[in-house]
Amino acid sequence: MSEYKTISMDLDSDGILTLTIDVPNQGMNVWDEHLMSEFPDFVERLLTDDEVKGAVICSGRENAFMAGADLRMLEQNSGKLNKDSFEQGMTLNRLFRRMETGGHTVRQMQREGKKAKPVAVAVEGLALGGGLELVLACHHRVVADNPKIKLGLPEVLVGLLPGGGGTQRTPRLVGLQNAAMMCTQGKNLDPKKALAQGLINEVVEPGKTVEAAKAWVKENAKGVLQPWDVKGFKVPGGAGSMNPKAVQFFVAANAMALKESKNNYPAIKAIMSCLYEGTMVPMDTAIAIEVKYFCKLLADPVAKNMIRTLFVNKQAAEKGAQRPEGIEKIDIKKVGVLGAGLMGSGIAHVTAKAGMEVISLDRSMEEAEKSVAYTKKILDKSVSRGRMTQEKADAFLARITPTDNYDDLKDVDLIIEAVFERPDVKADVIKKTEAVIGKDVVFASNTSTLPIGGLAENSSRPDQFIGMHFFSPVEKMPLLEIIPHEGTGDLALAAAFDYNKKIRKTPIVVKDVRGFFTNRVFPPYANEASLMVTEGISMALIENCAAKLGLPIGPLAVTDETTLKLGYDIMTSTKEEMGDEYEPTGSEEFYENMVTKWDRAGRRFGAGFYDYDEDGKRLGLWKGMSEHYPLKEEQPSADEVMERLLYAQLIPTAECYAEGVVPDPQSADLGAIFGWGFPPYTGGPLSYIDTIGLEAFVTTADNLAQRHGARFTPPQMFRDKAKAGETIYETKSKAGKKAA
Repeated sequence: MSEYKTISMDLDSDGILTLTIDVPNQGMNVWDEHLMSEFPDFVERLLTDDEVKGAVICSGRENAFMAGADLRMLEQNSGKLNKDSFEQGMTLNRLFRRMETGGHTVRQMQREGKKAKPVAVAVEGLALGGGLELVLACHHRVVADNPKIKLGLPEVLVGLLPGGGGTQRTPRLVGLQNAAMMCTQGKNLDPKKALAQGLINEVVEPGKTVEAAKAWVKENAKGVLQPWDVKGFKVPGGAGSMNPKAVQFFVAANAMALKESKNNYPAIKAIMSCLYEGTMVPMDTAIAIEVKYFCKLLADPVAKNMIRTLFVNKQAAEKGAQRPEGIEKIDIKKVGVLGAGLMGSGIAHVTAKAGMEVISLDRSMEEAEKSVAYTKKILDKSVSRGRMTQEKADAFLARITPTDNYDDLKDVDLIIEAVFERPDVKADVIKKTEAVIGKDVVFASNTSTLPIGGLAENSSRPDQFIGMHFFSPVEKMPLLEIIPHEGTGDLALAAAFDYNKKIRKTPIVVKDVRGFFTNRVFPPYANEASLMVTEGISMALIENCAAKLGLPIGPLAVTDETTLKLGYDIMTSTKEEMGDEYEPTGSEEFYENMVTKWDRAGRRFGAGFYDYDEDGKRLGLWKGMSEHYPLKEEQPSADEVMERLLYAQLIPTAECYAEGVVPDPQSADLGAIFGWGFPPYTGGPLSYIDTIGLEAFVTTADNLAQRHGARFTPPQMFRDKAKAGETIYETKSKAGKKAA
């Protein structure tokens, strides 16, 4: 039995040492503490055992070669910047350099003719991050001819840079431009594209990579060097401060990076610095430069927050951290979707995409067929672009069965209702559906405004009734709000999580209150932008400030997308339901004017804050707005506008957390980023508040409340925490967190 937990070594008769990596208790191979402690033994044996003529590295996993570093391990080490952190960062890099140089110095290789024992790598599955960096440190890279294999450096997506030589080996293999695209965008290559760029050396038939790798090692048993260790090596396409092509590239690339990132992502700037500085010096110095920048990023709160929210907490949520224990997995094979409008059709699409059968019911066959047409339009586009075969598209479409007969729902495993947002309409379909479905079938409603508990009163089995709030367009938006009412049982909650696991959304559990979580927070933000317009603040200034904050689309543009009419209808119905308890937002007259007087109800209606052409293409901001709300002569500064837009999201998020609308800070942060596009670099609203400190948050909120109104008043809980010197995440973890 092997003495190792993560690796095994086998020496064949040709003297080729095969290292097989198989990290236990992980979904994929990752650089965890065990592999980090055992990999040096392989390098040492490679260098010192005379019987070893060369090596082949492969994976013991069928699904992947290696997914990179264990980000949980990195999260524990984040926030530190000292000599020890630098030395830790250099540990794996020194091993890679010993492996690729054979332990020789640059002088020995370039002046004395010393060479390294050949190391080839056999890749049958994805290689990302630190996994690809191991691949690049090998002398010969063989990858299976499988277009599904992903080769990439995605560290930038969690606020880091490739810290295992990725920013230095990629430009030396594929040139600065290709390396910058890989490192700053986190985009993956398939094997053939990687081969064409020069990132890898061979693409062979799946299952033959080890054989091909061994053949190469056998042919090169006399020793090899990496190209960058050969005297006179030059970066493909040029590098250095005096190279005209390189200078031109960095001028353009830095400008583009700034335009895309709005200077909010330190990792992008650090990557560009690594590419610039590192390609002007020898590899050993270049690696030290990369590690220096990596350690700075790891100590920065941006990386810490992004790792925690976008990896650790996101992964925990998607694995079902809040799924009730003791309920067996529910095998959902057939789903009844009630309503074939925009939302119902989107839900039917993602359900069928996950391999489940769908019964799409509406009041007539003509209406029900719309769900089939919705999916067919998406599939036709995929087929025309070569992303899917016609055969697979036909099989996909065949999983959706339209009907106007409730009896066709009798064999479904789950119901998702997405009919018109009227209590009487929903009550009718609930009763008709429950009359035919099985006694254990859970009924989920996709309402975005109506209380789940109120709808459950129409159910004969309220304990099996739950809310599942999707976002439009369903096939693109990654968030799912799961809303149990007070009487929802564990079976319904478990069914919601088991269904979500199949459609692969990011789920959060929220309290059954008006608007749930996202629709409690987003409207105040959109409303603040509308109020600024009525105050005479430039619409262009508002939209540009939102972009500078890092939001994917401005509040006026997104209001046009969701339509002002929807906001007006919700406002009107809320006023009717709440009566004297309704608290005016200040924008009621503005919405009424836009929708009923000026015919600017949103993009779908041809006009809103923006003008649109006949195809719905945005043309520009409506110039006629200033006739109704004249522009201020003296406009506020960009910082003032950004502060209002930001705190219009922070305050309602804080209120939701204080009121228990979300059970933990991670749910609020995930909901904000994946629900309406809160800037990912912050880690989410509550992570951002922790980063600036609760005292600073409360002080700024109070100042805004004095200048602009009580809507900016922070919750008492946050005042108390600020006074006690507490933080949101640490305080929660002491109280017993629900998800890591």
